Amino acid sequence: MKIGIAVLGAGRWGVNLIRNFLEHPDSEILAVIDPHPERLAAVQKQFNFNAGVILAADRSQVQGLQGLTAVALATPASTHYTLAASALKDGYHVFAEKPLALTLAEAIELCELAEKQQRQLFVDHTYLFHPAVAKGQTIIQQNQLGKLRYGYAQRTHFEPVRRDVDALWDLAVHDIAIFNTWLQQMPIQVTATGTVFPKAEIILNSGDGVFPVSPLAELADLVWVTLTYPDGFQAFIHLCWLNPDRQRRLTVVGSLGTLIFDEMLPKTPLILQRGNLNPRSSDSCFAGTIAPQQTNFYNREIFNLEPVEPLRQACDRFLNCVQTNTPCPTSSGAASVELIRILCTLSRSLEQGGKPLSIGH
Repeated sequence: MKIGIAVLGAGRWGVNLIRNFLEHPDSEILAVIDPHPERLAAVQKQFNFNAGVILAADRSQVQGLQGLTAVALATPASTHYTLAASALKDGYHVFAEKPLALTLAEAIELCELAEKQQRQLFVDHTYLFHPAVAKGQTIIQQNQLGKLRYGYAQRTHFEPVRRDVDALWDLAVHDIAIFNTWLQQMPIQVTATGTVFPKAEIILNSGDGVFPVSPLAELADLVWVTLTYPDGFQAFIHLCWLNPDRQRRLTVVGSLGTLIFDEMLPKTPLILQRGNLNPRSSDSCFAGTIAPQQTNFYNREIFNLEPVEPLRQACDRFLNCVQTNTPCPTSSGAASVELIRILCTLSRSLEQGGKPLSIGH
């Protein structure tokens, strides 16, 4: 029997969720909820829903809908807690976009509610379902990079810009999740510094047209993050909304090589650059001085990965979780709580001008 789903939010990401759940053999779209009539008209035109699919402006119109089993949230982050709590109380499984909530207390409360209701709370950390991330984890666990030295990531673009969260909450969770997965550790200390660009100088194009970005005056749009892990490994993350150089790149450097995940290279997103550094021989012209390092490059390996859409993998995993009523280890509400714990600590560091803070549990 197919799992009946209502998708809340028919914007850019909501359309992707609708497409994937429509195409999956184990799910059926029963309703799409969005307060913007033009969006509902657009998805009706794109997907040509049959007359049985409800297109509505308010979620109250699907409460008690026969056959409805799960709700997928593709709405602004500030609405996630309220919508997820309501759906869980009504007895539905929940697929939520990141972040699950904007406070640690709310995220924990949602997890407790899901457990009480015996329903699945699944958070769409899409990158954890990317074949490049899975392969990268294997490479690191096989010690192919040698002793890990440090990592860095860049996640920048010119839009979309959020109105309810800053660049830290919008972007950092992806790279934090990947680093945690690759390292199989959680950071113990974090720092964050941020900047708000002069808004009067900047006009951006949103999905609904051109608008001045003055509503974002209190939201940091450039953030630098440092994560420190128990073994001393550090990861540095550059996050920015207002950068025309679109980047989606994460790197881990080790003593035997460097692993690069570059989403902007869709055909070859994962590269392993093997190489190390050795002192030059003592009979070189530098004998008697501090010996410079000589780089030994072995090869540059590009991996052929399975051409699967990460979001499709995430949707498939969610449906499996619903069918078995078993949480996903990497995308459960409990896993998301730990990421929100890190984001909350980073926010406090940002507010305190970059003060290093320990992750509390």
